Amino acid sequence: MEPERKLSAEAGSVFQEGIGLVLSRWSALQLAVENEWGGRDSRRKAEQLVADIFSWFNHSTEPLYIDDLEDMLNEAMLSLNTMTEDGSIEEVAEKLMIMHEECLNCNFKSIESLREANQRRVALPHVREVANDDDEDSDEDNDNIDHSRGNDDSSNMMVDIPEAHLNLNPVDVSSNESKPKPSAEAEDGWEVVGPRKHRGKRN
Repeated sequence: MEPERKLSAEAGSVFQEGIGLVLSRWSALQLAVENEWGGRDSRRKAEQLVADIFSWFNHSTEPLYIDDLEDMLNEAMLSLNTMTEDGSIEEVAEKLMIMHEECLNCNFKSIESLREANQRRVALPHVREVANDDDEDSDEDNDNIDHSRGNDDSSNMMVDIPEAHLNLNPVDVSSNESKPKPSAEAEDGWEVVGPRKHRGKRN
């Protein structure tokens, strides 16, 4: 029987970073953390999940089954009072299993891509935030000089708001007309995260 392969020290460090990057892009988890659906220590629970997943991959003496990983992710979401019904748990588990296999082969390309995408995504709100502040200042300065330019600036600011909202939570914007409150809170206090993708199947 072939011995269980283990990650090297370098691969383990990169893989742990990769787990954090995947979870940082998981909309349902980030919504639960940002809104503190699991209480004040919601962020700590999310950070602990990264450590738990890494430990499961790296220290398990049993064969690794994706069903077990999905159960772990589901339990973590339940601890955040969040029920996911959007198929994202299976999607995240699949990404992590593939990423672990890549790291065993010292292939870090997907993690590098995630790292670059994450840096671009994090930088965007800061750029937009500074631009908005500048717009407000220039509005005040230009009020007596050029009213038409001030109007342009303020209309640009109004456009920024739904765009930023769209990036954070596509469900809310796309289903506003039919469902005023897509993340409706159920009677028992649970937050239900509905399907994210309405058009076609994922590739």
